[in-house]
Amino acid sequence: MFAIYNNNGLSFRSTIDNLYTLSNVDSIARSRNNPQEGLPKDHSVKNRKKLYDNNKVSEAEAVYKRVANIDTKEPIFHVKDIMTSDVFTLSQDNTLQEAYSLMESENIRQVPILNDEQKIVGLITQKFLLNLILDDIDFAQSTILKNISSFDFGEVITSDPLTDIRRIAKVMVDFSLTAIPVVDQDDNLQGIVSRANVLKAVANTPPLQIWG
Repeated sequence: MFAIYNNNGLSFRSTIDNLYTLSNVDSIARSRNNPQEGLPKDHSVKNRKKLYDNNKVSEAEAVYKRVANIDTKEPIFHVKDIMTSDVFTLSQDNTLQEAYSLMESENIRQVPILNDEQKIVGLITQKFLLNLILDDIDFAQSTILKNISSFDFGEVITSDPLTDIRRIAKVMVDFSLTAIPVVDQDDNLQGIVSRANVLKAVANTPPLQIWG
């Protein structure tokens, strides 16, 4: 289950399939568009060899699963099992300078933004801060002293704690996300899951089982 929040609070909560039908989520069209569609197919010897090699890999994976007797339909991990529970947060009254200082001191790249009711309304990233400063470098000093509430951070995609991490990984890739806040059905922030969390789970799980 996924949800989307913005400055006005909750705007969407539904399944991953419905998430992909939204038109107001940043980068969805770009991430799902395949520029190769409709182009002439490559039937060269080099490409046929590539397809052959890919098929061999797929066959090898299928054999591995049969030998290992893996139940490919059983979810291995949920988000709650791998997320970071101790989350640094910021309020809308914090400045961009305070946000940047927090990221630097704690070596993190994104921080959830909470409103006065402690509900998530956005996610500020290191990339957003740097782009904001570089876009108007002459006024950078005054910009970083402004409150977070002065800026529009757009939509933030969140996940329910019981979401299968395979779905989390797919959403991260398709929407170009480095982290997803974890929010329960009462809109309370429970944690945050990053690409690093997913990679650690994969590294500590028998090959292929997590993606079966």
